[in-house]
Amino acid sequence: MSVSAVQMCSEHRIRYGDQIIRFDLRVQADREVQRLSIHVEPDGRVLVDAPPGVTHAAVLSAVRKRSRWISHHVEAALGRRTNLSPRQYVSGESLLYLGRRYRLKVVVQRDAQEGASMRGGFVVVIVPDRSVDSVRKALEAWYRLRAREVFAQRLAAVAEPLRWVRHLPTTRLQFMTVQWGSCSPAGRITLNPWLVKAPRECIDYVLLHELSHLLHHNHSPKFYRVLDRHMPIWRAVKSKLDGMAEDVFRS
Repeated sequence: MSVSAVQMCSEHRIRYGDQIIRFDLRVQADREVQRLSIHVEPDGRVLVDAPPGVTHAAVLSAVRKRSRWISHHVEAALGRRTNLSPRQYVSGESLLYLGRRYRLKVVVQRDAQEGASMRGGFVVVIVPDRSVDSVRKALEAWYRLRAREVFAQRLAAVAEPLRWVRHLPTTRLQFMTVQWGSCSPAGRITLNPWLVKAPRECIDYVLLHELSHLLHHNHSPKFYRVLDRHMPIWRAVKSKLDGMAEDVFRS
């Protein structure tokens, strides 16, 4: 790495008109990133993935060239956030599950076991008291359980036609605030239980994305060609998922 090369995981900024665009730079030697790529996360955070040895000047030049695109997507992400009020965890609130809307119904039973279940158009949560923590804990446990079942079913279905997947990879669940999933260099897939709030086609897209990293552990043109081959409409599906991200991540 040259003297002017950028170090791993550092924060940078550039000026775009009257705005300051802040971005995190991630240099991942183990992922063999072949080209510099720019992402705007659902929370408005800007992330730049770059190959090892990239210079500071090259990164700034790439970000400046896409400043208008970045600014537009950051504003859109922040706008979605301001339109959503904090969850109160009270009866009548709207909940998402597999892309459909349900109503929360909180039932207080002092001696009953804490839990949640779906009944018609409601997600009924039984708690010993009406505290926010009790309701949130019961809902998170329910979403995790549903996610484990749904993801296992969809992972098998999505992986079946993929010739490079000879055995289903090890998976784990982890609640995250800005990420749908990830694939480690060792091939372990981590999935966000909140993703079970999204439609099945969105879940399938995330699973295909992570399974494709078993073949190309980067975001190279070859990686995107795999997505195009196995899900030609993945861009539209991704746009749909990103558009509902703030509602999905809201907890």
